[in-house]
Amino acid sequence: MSTNAELIENWRDAPAPLLGILHAFHDRDGYISEETLRDIAVGFRIPLAELFGTLTFYHHFSQKPPGQGAPRVCTGPVCRLNGGLEILESLKPEGATPMACAGRCDDFVPVLKGHEVFTGTQTDILSVEPTPLPPPYLGEKEECIFAHIREPGQNTFEGYQSTGGYEGLKLALTTLTPNEVIDILKESQLAGRGGAGFPTGMKWESVLDATGETKTIVCNADEGEPGCFKDRVILDYSPHMVIEGMTLAAYATGATQGFIYLRYEYPETLNTLEQAIKEAESAGLVGDGILGEQFNFHIYIRRGAGAYVCGEEGSLLNSLEGKHPFPRNRPPYPVTHGFENLPTVVNNVETLAATTKIIRHGAAWYKGLSYHEDIAGTKIISLSGDIRQPGNYEVPFGLPLKTLLYDWAGGPKDGKQFQAITSAGLSGGFIVQSDFDITIDEPSFQKVGSMLGAAGIMVFDDTRDMLDVAHNAMEFFADESCGKCFPCRIGTHRITELLSEPLHTKSIKLISEIGNVMRATSACGLGTAAPNVSDSLLRMIP
Repeated sequence: MSTNAELIENWRDAPAPLLGILHAFHDRDGYISEETLRDIAVGFRIPLAELFGTLTFYHHFSQKPPGQGAPRVCTGPVCRLNGGLEILESLKPEGATPMACAGRCDDFVPVLKGHEVFTGTQTDILSVEPTPLPPPYLGEKEECIFAHIREPGQNTFEGYQSTGGYEGLKLALTTLTPNEVIDILKESQLAGRGGAGFPTGMKWESVLDATGETKTIVCNADEGEPGCFKDRVILDYSPHMVIEGMTLAAYATGATQGFIYLRYEYPETLNTLEQAIKEAESAGLVGDGILGEQFNFHIYIRRGAGAYVCGEEGSLLNSLEGKHPFPRNRPPYPVTHGFENLPTVVNNVETLAATTKIIRHGAAWYKGLSYHEDIAGTKIISLSGDIRQPGNYEVPFGLPLKTLLYDWAGGPKDGKQFQAITSAGLSGGFIVQSDFDITIDEPSFQKVGSMLGAAGIMVFDDTRDMLDVAHNAMEFFADESCGKCFPCRIGTHRITELLSEPLHTKSIKLISEIGNVMRATSACGLGTAAPNVSDSLLRMIP
């Protein structure tokens, strides 16, 4: 077993070292003691109070036994209604604690213990199960990302290569200039799939044109939005697609290093990614002299430790840098002042995966995958809750929402009726059953007062108490608020309090007023989106 001094020395010169050294000690001892924290503070020249504040910001870093070995039980919106609270109570003698949505809404209830995730609805039948594959595809148009993901061996280099993997990268490096790669992406109209929807080609072009070295590619794999679990299936079953996408981004922008910021709740995914990176390095597709060209690009994995706000790109970058993960003020933007204040691409897992197919098949092919005149391509929907067939569905933009809910996913369970769905995970609030006559695209969702965003959809049937669901959702936002700005810090807690009791005229007015202030003045998307839950609940009141 390595000593404190040896571990610190091993990580001292590594890129983005703080998360790595914290995880190293957490894995070695099961928790991070005060003595260890003091050694890290000295070794990395970080004030102890600052380091303590950063450590305690994350939910999963333990400071005392049983630490990492104690069960953490998902009590997210879907799991709490399907046995999560009962499992938590039964495991409390083992030191169990609740955790927010763990990204397994299609395979509940997840219990995280050490480096394993167990699932089940009763404690005596918990088991380790692989990530569920996407359900069979029922669409008329071609899938993009999921086209080959159901085939065996796609998570290996050989399997991925057998279905055309890395052909896009080879085409780019041998026949296209960086500007030509970017032009194809701009023509394809690919926009960010993490929720913000910024044009990918424009982002890459901004980093290419920006001054400053070293440039960085960051894959945001910290999908902490409740009800979203699409990135997990991509990373588990086609990790090379993401690696290829990152390397394409590096070639197009001049980046030489990349980070995959992986959420803590995906420990098995960590092993899959580490193996895939080794395979890509052995094949000469990552590292120095890629494909014999003067092109170097190295990829590192850094695990988060449980903080919803780190899905926001400014918080994520601060976390990577070892700072307290508050959101950053913008401008400046990451394309010019990102990781270590240098030009940086921050892209979502789904976005990076899509670029590989676009470069391989062309912009026109990608635009032809959509039913929508103005929005190109496909979107992966994480569908869960009170529905017959939960899972990840890749849908063409413009597909009717009812087609997904009733035809592809089988509709409500026996004897039940749909009452409402959430959109954008929780951030889009609720859409009631009478508004289901929309298509799956951002403008249509906005017409009914919501947003598509990261496209997690949780379904609630007519047996559910929507006030209770809304209270739980706002409680989540209150717990996850970073506290940097007072509209979000105070507003989320105040609305949670107001939703804990039956609504009346005065409380409804106050909830609406607080939501308006949060939306207008919060520092990041958490504070501006959280009121969508309460506002949409109020619209449901007759």
